[in-house]
Amino acid sequence: MSRLIIEGGRPLQGTVEISGAKNSALAIIVAAALATEGESVLENIPHGSDITTICQILQDLGAKIWFDEEQRLHVQGQNLHKHQASYDLVRKMRASFYSAGLLLARLGKAEVPLPGGCAIGSRPVDYHIKGFTQMGAEVVIEHGYMKAEAKRLQGAQIYINRASVGTTINLMIAASLAEGITVLENAAKEPEVVDVAIFLNGMGAKVRGAGTDAIRIEGVERLRGIEYSIIPDRIEAGTFMFAAAITGGTVTLKSVVAEHVRVPIVKLEEAGVIVTRGNNDLHLQAPSRLKPVDVETMPYPGFPTDLQQPLVAAMCIADGTSVVRETIFDRFRYIDELRRMGADIKTEGGTAIIRGVPQLTGAPVEITDLRAGAALAIAALAAEGRTELYGVEILDRGYEYFEDKLKKLGAQITREKLENAPPF
Repeated sequence: MSRLIIEGGRPLQGTVEISGAKNSALAIIVAAALATEGESVLENIPHGSDITTICQILQDLGAKIWFDEEQRLHVQGQNLHKHQASYDLVRKMRASFYSAGLLLARLGKAEVPLPGGCAIGSRPVDYHIKGFTQMGAEVVIEHGYMKAEAKRLQGAQIYINRASVGTTINLMIAASLAEGITVLENAAKEPEVVDVAIFLNGMGAKVRGAGTDAIRIEGVERLRGIEYSIIPDRIEAGTFMFAAAITGGTVTLKSVVAEHVRVPIVKLEEAGVIVTRGNNDLHLQAPSRLKPVDVETMPYPGFPTDLQQPLVAAMCIADGTSVVRETIFDRFRYIDELRRMGADIKTEGGTAIIRGVPQLTGAPVEITDLRAGAALAIAALAAEGRTELYGVEILDRGYEYFEDKLKKLGAQITREKLENAPPF
């Protein structure tokens, strides 16, 4: 185990390069293994531990995957042959369940453990399973595994509850090689869904309507590998935007799609941050103290649930009271850790009421989930004194070179290996 030690109170200054989108990359790596011809060469793949895990899962199933000298990821799926995914690997993260759609589409059979991941409330895979069933798969749940079989999946009309991103992507993957036409109604509209659809179409799939609430997939007989570059990570971009804001910094984000973070930009502008949009970059100039804002998380294009925690952290020292309503997941466990740092936050159901305080103070805190880790780091950057963040391995799942990027912006941050158990 390791911890991050952050000495706060320094405004962030400089330029940060945004990495490829983790949530897009995970799905596209799996989708690349659908190909029975050629290989896919993927650029802008971030180097988080979740990426390592998904590559290990696919290698265990028979795919060949490697990084070349230019850090491009090569995926060959021709030798995919094993239909049972590793329990020890799948339990680490929810995106590993994309392997179910892959295996059903390619092999007609899948045995995949019910996945784990961050502790942010119940997120069952019922919608995925319902979709597979509607496409003709026989599905049973036994001993912690989903066991599904279909000689060939059949096109179907499927309504997706709650516009789930994971369900939308998994069913797109499965339907790409199904017989006939699949229509996904109430589909998720997130940029990551669109990115996966563009990639699939490049491979020879016939996916139409991605980015709307109705996606039509006409199944094809085979897919081929292609070269492709992953979109920038809008959640990482938002994280650094709120880090700049809380510290009163002046930061330029490069390799970012402004439209993907349009609502976070609006909220930062309400808080008093001056945001200047470039072709592929954003320049932020934050005031000495932020104004409070009210936010309700919503599916894209609304305010993303994955930026709720960084926003709450920033509002902890705003000049007034902010109200944040979380409508997607149960993600307020980290608030007790912010209270250790002096934050004044009251929660009522899915709503957090944040009364801005003049100053946060450093403290030992525990990272409970990936985005909570980012929020605690953001709070620590503005806090007076030293903050110790324990459980930093969770942060490593989704942020590439996180402390290195912060150091380049002037943060005083170091990583230490732990010899003893954390003080909790």
